[in-house]
Amino acid sequence: MDTAAPDASAGLVFRDATDGDVDTLVALIESAYRGDSSRAGWTTEADILEGQRVDAEGVLEVVKSPDSRLITVERDGRVVACCQLEHRGTHAYFGMFAVSPALQGAGLGKVIIAEAERQARATWDATEMHMTVISVREDLIAWYERRGYRRTGRMTPFPYGDERFGIPQRSDLQFELLVKPLA
Repeated sequence: MDTAAPDASAGLVFRDATDGDVDTLVALIESAYRGDSSRAGWTTEADILEGQRVDAEGVLEVVKSPDSRLITVERDGRVVACCQLEHRGTHAYFGMFAVSPALQGAGLGKVIIAEAERQARATWDATEMHMTVISVREDLIAWYERRGYRRTGRMTPFPYGDERFGIPQRSDLQFELLVKPLA
């Protein structure tokens, strides 16, 4: 059963990003995770990472990749959210998920992740969705668990020293793989 607010999906348009969306998507993703603007929502990483979350080159790479889609979500002609889907054999990878901080907490994220899962099944016949989350983001991981994702305990190191991914403010960052069956 979808527990999203009844109007959370009202007026949403889902489409694949184009080259012309890159700057808007970079600004959206940055606003959801970095700096003071991100504190308006609950997904902020501002206390654990400074610097950039993404850059135009990285977003354009996703837009251009033949095995990836960057789904752009609009309401009233304005980009309000996005997420990446990448085909990886029998599973799809979910990433680059961002919702405008002003719209967080109203059920929009639930609608978007459900649509991403539906598209991964329909487009690639994916049987699982995978994602990685910074392991200290307990509230975010709990949100994904409520959507059916499970922690695997499989960790990969955070790319310390590579400022393309941010400037860590703590020394214990790593990514944990979360998995959800899409049966």
